[in-house]
Amino acid sequence: MLFSAALVSLVPLLAAAAPLVDRADNTAATTTVSDTDDFVRPAQFARIAYCSSEAVQSWNCGDPCKALGLGSVQPLAVGGDGGATPRFFVAHDNTTNSVVVAHQGTDADNPLSVINDLKFLKSPINSTLFPNAGDDVEVHRGFAEAQGRTADTVLSTVKDALTTFNTNKILVTGHSLGAAIATMDALMLRQNLDPSTAITTTVFGLPRGGNQAYADMVDSQLGSDYTFITHKNDPVPVVPPRVLGFQHSAGEVHITATDDSTGEATNTVACPGQENANCQDGNSLLSTSVADHLGPYFADVSMSRSNCPL
Repeated sequence: MLFSAALVSLVPLLAAAAPLVDRADNTAATTTVSDTDDFVRPAQFARIAYCSSEAVQSWNCGDPCKALGLGSVQPLAVGGDGGATPRFFVAHDNTTNSVVVAHQGTDADNPLSVINDLKFLKSPINSTLFPNAGDDVEVHRGFAEAQGRTADTVLSTVKDALTTFNTNKILVTGHSLGAAIATMDALMLRQNLDPSTAITTTVFGLPRGGNQAYADMVDSQLGSDYTFITHKNDPVPVVPPRVLGFQHSAGEVHITATDDSTGEATNTVACPGQENANCQDGNSLLSTSVADHLGPYFADVSMSRSNCPL
């Protein structure tokens, strides 16, 4: 449901240990994002990744999905146990003729799920899954292990789907821990598929997933088709801290305000560069809102098992 409650509870301690040195010096001016429609569909799929495997497999969404504009979606692979292996699905979105890959975030009620977050020491990236990664790329160990448990299924299913449905479009999404796994999936797909494949990655509530070399690889290989959405004073995007050698890539879009009555984002800005101090990196570790991690993001979409629309 949430990114590890245990890790979030450590935020004040991390802040006390390094209140100043964790801030980046990137102060590039933000720009207003006037059209956020492209973020709504990924948010809907990221939320559905929290649903049970049985619900996703049957995908009997009916009127709620019609109201969301999801239309017809065909599940191709559904898996995970909600614990050590977060739930995930690969599906064909008939409306957009694209292949969707979505990953669930941490279930704070499941100790095996939480362990994925707490293994925050860095380790070399898997050179088999990421053949184009440099030797200096290091990633969050727990995130990498969780991604590796589903990587073969995701890659093979996506390859088959691109051929079966005669498409070259992929959408990769997820929330929290699922956002970290989705980012790694997008890199894996980019390095193992035809370069002409169009991979759009839009993730939500993303924790830092690796070192500077990893962030640079995200920038160079996913580029402007990579976006991570941060929401107000969510503490998750500022952990693990930069003083431990973790770094966000570019691509942040920051929601600074929402309408409490409608759940709509009322002010959203694009944040140039890596670790922009005008966005999530400028949030105080001592003034956070765990509720902001759940959302709502766009179109009143919040991320948790209780918000499953299926």
